[in-house]
Order: sequence, then C-alpha cells, then structure tokens
Amino acid sequence: MVNSNLAYKFQEVEQEIDYSFLPDQLKYTSVSLIEVFNNKLRLEANAFNLEAKVAKEKVINSKYGFLNLWSSNGLVSNAFYPGRFKRIYVSKKDGKPFFLPSQMTEIKPKATKYISPKTYRTLDGVEIVANNLLMSRSGTIGKCTISSKTNIGKLYSDDIIRISFKNKYDLGYTYAFFQTKDGQLILQTNNYGAVVKHIEPEHLESIIIPNAPESIKKEIHELVIESYDLRDESNDLIDQAEQILYAELQLKPIEELKTEYFDNSVDLRNYTTKLSNLRLRLDGSYHIPIVQLVEQEITRHAKEISTIGQLSKDVILAGVFKRTYVDSENGVPFLGGRDITQLNPQVEKFLSKSVHATRIKKELAVFENYVLISDRGTIGKVQIVPKHWNGWAVSQNIIKVIANSNDMAGYLFCFFNSDYGQILIKRETYGSVVDMIDDKNVSGIHVPLLKNEQKQKEINDLVLKANELRYQAHLKEQEAVKKMENIINTTNDNKFSIAAEPEIRYKKKI
Repeated sequence: MVNSNLAYKFQEVEQEIDYSFLPDQLKYTSVSLIEVFNNKLRLEANAFNLEAKVAKEKVINSKYGFLNLWSSNGLVSNAFYPGRFKRIYVSKKDGKPFFLPSQMTEIKPKATKYISPKTYRTLDGVEIVANNLLMSRSGTIGKCTISSKTNIGKLYSDDIIRISFKNKYDLGYTYAFFQTKDGQLILQTNNYGAVVKHIEPEHLESIIIPNAPESIKKEIHELVIESYDLRDESNDLIDQAEQILYAELQLKPIEELKTEYFDNSVDLRNYTTKLSNLRLRLDGSYHIPIVQLVEQEITRHAKEISTIGQLSKDVILAGVFKRTYVDSENGVPFLGGRDITQLNPQVEKFLSKSVHATRIKKELAVFENYVLISDRGTIGKVQIVPKHWNGWAVSQNIIKVIANSNDMAGYLFCFFNSDYGQILIKRETYGSVVDMIDDKNVSGIHVPLLKNEQKQKEINDLVLKANELRYQAHLKEQEAVKKMENIINTTNDNKFSIAAEPEIRYKKKI
C-alpha cells in the first residue's frame, strides 16, 4: 500500500471526522410516480416518510390482511368536525364548560372557559356523544381518546374530529391501533400545512388497518372500554373526596364568594391590604380580595391551618440544566408540564441515566403518590403520580411535593385540585413575561386540616384508591396495545416479522 496515495489520505481524513454534533444525517429514497398519484399528488417529503413506509408494509403483510379505515368495507361509518363558530364566553354559573383540544387526552380535564347557551345550541356536533373516537386535527395532530362518562355531553372545539363506526367493537380496536407507533406513523403521513399541521376527515380514507376477526376486535375493544371505565370510576372517587372536603369545611362554590372592593363608584377594581399581610409582595395580584375570602373560608371550620412545607418531607423544584437525551433503553422517561395531566403520556424524550444519574436521584425522579404541580406557563395543573411512573423524571417546570406519609398525600392532592386550592396556588404567581411559582412559595401555601380526622382519612383513601384505579386502567390499555402490536407484526405464516428498513443512503461532507 502506498501511503502517499491521495485516495488513501482522503480515506484517513474521512474516518477521523466526528459527526457527534452535526445535524442528523440526510435520509432519502426514490418515490415512484404511481405512489405520487395514489397520494393525491402530494409532493412534500413527509407524505413518503421512510418509517411510515415500513409501518405500511407491516400492515399490508400482517396475518389478517388489511383494509382502508374509511371505505365501503372499512370500519368507519362517518367522520366530521363542526364548523367554526363564534364563542360568547360567560361566567361559570351562566354558561356551559368549554374544553380546548389540548385537554382532550387529560385524564380529568377542568374547564377554564364557559360558553353561553345562545352560542352552542344552534350548532350540530359540538357536544361529544357516546361511541365516538376523538382525534385532534390541528397543531399536535393524531392524539386520540374515546368518548366516555368524563367527556360525553361536554363541549369541545372544532379542532377535534368525531369518528363513528359501523360495528360496536371497531371503536376500541381502532383506538388501540392509533396508540401503536406504527399506527401513528401511518396517520402522520397525512398531515399538511407549512406552519400549523392539520389533517382532515377524508384522510382516514387512505389509512390502512389490519382486518382482524371479530373475536379479536372484541377482545381489544373490551380492554379499551374497561380502561376508560376505570378512569371514569377514579374521577368519580376524586369528585366524592372533594365533596366531603367541601362539606366538612362548609365551603361555598367558589363563584358564590362575593368580593368587595374599596370603592365601587369607579369602573376599576381597587382594594386595600394590611401592611402585616404584605409578606414582602408588592404585586397587586398577590392581594386580590378573592384570596382573602378563600383564606377566611378555609379557616372558619378547620381544626387548624398548616402549610405545605409542614405537611411534606420535601418540596422540590429542579434547577435548569443542559439535557442529554438518549434512546429509551439507556434513558429515563422525561415528562414536561403538559404530560402530567395524562394517564399514558407519549414520552418522546429520555434523559441519559449515566450523564444525569445524580440529578435524577436528587431532583427529578418521581414515585407513586408524589403530588406534582406545574410551576410556569399554565400554573397549577395538579397530578398525583401513578404507579407506572415510578422512577420517571420530570422537568424543572414541575414542582414535586413529597407528603410526610401516604396518609397525607391523597388529602393534599384533593385540596390542591379544588377551586380553593387552585386560587391559593395561583396567588403565588410572579414574573413579568412568563408566569411562574417556585418551591419556596409553594411551601408556604396554607392547607386546612379537618376537625373530623376520620373524614380526612376518608378523603385521603378515596384519592389513593382512585390513583390505583388509574394504574389498573393503564395496564388494561397497554394490554390492548400489545395485542394490536402482535397483530401488526405477525405475518401470514404466523411468524413474527421484523420489517426490513428501506434502503437509506447518507451523504457526508468533509
């Protein structure tokens, strides 16, 4: 070998290049003209996603064959979304709760806006009805849930597609398909839009799904329905716990508290506060009259008033840090503020176990019955950690409250989740651009303890039972998804297949 050969020297240089911090290497493939025509003349690269092509091949070659989801022999009978409509927002007592698309997959959504009956009663399809699959169609597309006790009869915006089915068992079966990675890949190839991504009901016509026998569809459907029944039951227990809390403290509905201002003769909210109540906070929002009324109400019939800091082993807010993400095998699932409201968040980021081991152990890891509070952006979202999140990590956008014991964790969650607790949490908000709260502020929030300790224990136990039901709901859904994945990955000869990746070529520059 001649070491002075230029080609040889070029090879040496090529091998020494470190691509660690370069953008992802370019992927490209050829697309036939017939594929373009079959895809309605779409030319954007996402419509021919390589991973989606693999997913489609797996469905086409699956054991039971396939069919188009919305077709003459498909599963869908109708799919639509209501037209845009003018929204007249009113007070809680005068309107009906209105939910945003981002709340669709929350396990227990709470309305923040209320619409006048004059607005929605003239519209068809705004209220959620039974036996529908609901799918987000704009922004973050493809998120799915099914209509259940939690959302039937509720008002959701036009950004949600309502899908009904020909047969009873097709609902849960299709839901499970869209919970798989392959189902999502196939669905995502249909989105369009340069800035905000969208999908339309007619895109369901091009989505293929395995055509399993009725008995298998029934198994999967029933698992999904059982999962949602358990979620509804858990929500009922949390509502029951809150009703006991209100009864024991003799609390009025929050909208019935009447605030008084310093001078009602001017069209401007104005109020006073004592110097002793300033707490070194000079921002007006900290001293609004509703806060004073809330503190008076929770004190009136409580045994005593404690603070979160006194009732907790620790209140933790992680510091800001540079994150190293890895694959799921070498990382810990990493949850953001929006994820904590969902039972089965679609985790896409995994923190390196080796790089962040110390920080995960001290600041980020969560375990069953920890109480989580979102601390910036949308402040005050509250969740109690279910068992299947054990060892997962949460971002610095979430405050962890570790109760003194499990005998207090459920009670703390119940109070935080109530309208009264929410006002006290949001009172601590500060920031001129991005609203936020911190662990020190949260530690000082007042919590009423009940005179009847048995009732306080009942509230706590109801919440912990609800949390256990949510874990069981998770297991049911995962069992349904696993059955669907087995269908997708089993070929006609009953063997599990590992679909070959399409040929992907890389170009490297020196």
